[in-house]
Amino acid sequence: MRRAGPILILVVFVLATILSFVAVPLPSSGGETRTLETKLGLDLRGGLRLEYQVLPANGKVPTRDDLNVMRQIVINRIDKSGVAEPQVVIQGQDRIIVEMPGVQNAQQIRDLVGTTGRLDFVPLGQTQMSQDQEIGQQVLDTTCSDTVTEMCVLFSGDQVAAANIGSSQTGQRTVQFTLTGAGRELFANYTADHVGDYFAIVLDGKVITAPVIKSSIPNGQVEIESGGIGGYPLAEAQNLVTILQFGQLPFPIAELANTTVSPTLGEAFLQQSLVAGAIAILMVIFFMVVHYRLPGVVASFALIYYALVVYALFRLIPVTLTLAGIAGFVLSVGMAVDANILIFERMKEELRLGKSLPASVEAGFNRAWNSILDSNVSSLITAMILFLFGSSTIRGFGLVLIIGVLVSMFTAVTVTRTLLRLVLAQPWARKASYYGVTEAEFLARPPSRPVRGEARTRV
Repeated sequence: MRRAGPILILVVFVLATILSFVAVPLPSSGGETRTLETKLGLDLRGGLRLEYQVLPANGKVPTRDDLNVMRQIVINRIDKSGVAEPQVVIQGQDRIIVEMPGVQNAQQIRDLVGTTGRLDFVPLGQTQMSQDQEIGQQVLDTTCSDTVTEMCVLFSGDQVAAANIGSSQTGQRTVQFTLTGAGRELFANYTADHVGDYFAIVLDGKVITAPVIKSSIPNGQVEIESGGIGGYPLAEAQNLVTILQFGQLPFPIAELANTTVSPTLGEAFLQQSLVAGAIAILMVIFFMVVHYRLPGVVASFALIYYALVVYALFRLIPVTLTLAGIAGFVLSVGMAVDANILIFERMKEELRLGKSLPASVEAGFNRAWNSILDSNVSSLITAMILFLFGSSTIRGFGLVLIIGVLVSMFTAVTVTRTLLRLVLAQPWARKASYYGVTEAEFLARPPSRPVRGEARTRV
C-alpha cells in the first residue's frame, strides 16, 4: 500500500485538475451528453424564485402524494419552456418552491407555472370568439348532451393523450394533439355533424383558440392552425402544447411571493464569496505553517489538493453552488485541517517521549485515527439530516458539507501521511525543530522501549 499510495494520489490529482479546468463532455441520462461546467445557483447566477400555496378544492385537502404529482407537472412545464435544471421542492404541507437560475423571460415562466390548467373543449356553433375572451362559469358548469350542441363542455383536458408542435401542408406552424377514450369518440361524432362550426379550446375560463371545424376528425388526431402569417408564434405554440400535454393541476395554486435576482447582483455575491473563501484558506495555511512548521507546510499542500478534488466533484456530480453551499465549503476547509491538528499534536507528544521521528509520525496518525473517525462520522450524520429534511438552500449546504467531510478524511489521513513519509526520506528534514519540538525537549527523556521493527537510535 505504501508504494501504491503515491501513485493513487498522483492519479487523483491529475483527474481532479482535468475535471476542474477542462470542459469535458460526459454521458448523461437518455443517451445524451453534457458539458462539464460549474453550476451556480439562483443567488449567484441570477434568476427567478417563486413560492406557491396549494389550495384545497371541492372540500379536499391536498396530501403529500398530491403535492408530488403537482411538483412533477410543474417540472414538466418548466422543462418544456427550455429552462435548464430548475429546482422544484415541496416545503411544509402546502408549499411548492420553484427556483430557476438564468431565467430571461420571468413573466412567461410565471404565467406557465401558475396556470391551474383547467382545459375545456367547448362547441360554439356559428358564434365566433377571439383569443382571451372569457367564457362564463355557467357554460363551464354545463356538460354537453344530445340536446345541447353549443356553449357547453364537450370534454375536458384529461382526454388529451399527447401534444406537440407540427407543420401544416403549407408549411405553417401548427399545434397537434391526440385524443383518447371518450374524448376521441365525442369529438368524432361532433365534428361529423358540425363542419363549418367554431370550436373553442378554453383554458381557465379564457379562450386560447377558437378554430373552425374544416372536416370531420374520426381518429382523434387534431391539428389546430392559426390565421397569422407563418402559423402559431413559437412561444404561444409551446405554451399551448405544454398545457395540453401535461394536463391540469389537481389543485389550484396561489402565488405567494416571487423574487427576481439580477445577474449583476449574483456576480457581486459570487466575487465576495470567492474572496471570503480565499481569505479563509490563506489564514488556515498561515496558522498551520507558523504553528506546526514542516508538517504544517505538508498539510497546506494537502489542503490545496483537497480544494481541487472537492471542486472537481462539484462539477462532476454536478452540485449547484449557492451562497449556503460556498459557506459549507469554507466550513469544511477548517474541518479538513482539524484532523491534521489532532495528528500533529499527537506526533509532538510522541517525539517528547523520546521516540524516533518516523515512529512518532506513524504513531501520530495511528493513535489519532479513532478521534478523527468519531468527529467526521458525527459531522456526516448532521449533514445527512440537513440534506434529507432541509429546504433547497439547506440541502445544498448539507450536500457540500458531506462531500467536504468525505474528501477531508482522504486528504488528512492518506495524502498528508504519504507526503510526510516522502519528506522524512530526505536527510535535511530530520531535525526535531522542524516539527515544533526543540532539541532539548527531544532529548529530555530516554528512548522508550522500541516496538518491533523500530531501531533504538534516534533519527
